[in-house]
Amino acid sequence: MTSTFNVGKAAGYEQLMGRWSKRLAPLFINFAGLADGERILDVGCGTGSLTFALPQVANVREVAAIDFSSVFVDEANRLNTDPRIQIQQGDATSLTFPDAYFDRALALLVLHFVPEAGRAIGEMRRVVRPGGVVAAAVWDHLGGMPVMRMMLDTLAVIDENARALRSRYCFQPMMQPNEMKQSFIEQGLHDVEETQLLIRMDYESFDDYWQPITSGEGPLGKYAAGLEPAMRAKADAAVRDAYEAGRPDGSRSFVSVARACRGTVAELAKATRAD
Repeated sequence: MTSTFNVGKAAGYEQLMGRWSKRLAPLFINFAGLADGERILDVGCGTGSLTFALPQVANVREVAAIDFSSVFVDEANRLNTDPRIQIQQGDATSLTFPDAYFDRALALLVLHFVPEAGRAIGEMRRVVRPGGVVAAAVWDHLGGMPVMRMMLDTLAVIDENARALRSRYCFQPMMQPNEMKQSFIEQGLHDVEETQLLIRMDYESFDDYWQPITSGEGPLGKYAAGLEPAMRAKADAAVRDAYEAGRPDGSRSFVSVARACRGTVAELAKATRAD
């Protein structure tokens, strides 16, 4: 098992997170860099938010995309119309590609769901050529996701299980300051930089916000879908009150911050000197 993300239906994931990862993808590509003619690996492609954005930014030679979930792979393949893009099921901690094959290996919103995240970073470094780039981004669940903290903090008051979930959710791998940067360095990457990427998540109504979670997608969805009827009703009312904040139901907008990290695979001469 190399992913802790709970997957149900592709459409449910799109409403929960896919629509927001589409907003984040261009910012991430700008940070990670991209050039015409490159071979790119997308690790943890989901339904293709990053995969399909790459050829829109540069005339890439090839995009190889993998995901642990067959649900995501099937949906991304259904959507794919670009012969340069190949999508398959795969394990981030045991990539099947040859050494030094890609110009860049990218992972958008996936490493925090990989129990052996450091190993996945090492695999990304292995398959990228000397001088190439490895880059990743994860949400800052503790301090940069008020849209989810609002829900978790509200539920934690009424349910001890939600308190435990909040602790796990806020401290998933690679989310703390410099944690991902240090892992990049430990995996042999050079010139490592970390930054923050910011988008806004805009919801039309409480149902637009809450329904994707109660449908069972992701770790929060798994919790909500498992509630007994009485607790579910209590949770619905409490989270609605937090969302509405004393005003009529309607649109709400939340800032969301991702931590992003980028490193370079050592040139052969530099690697020899380091030995």
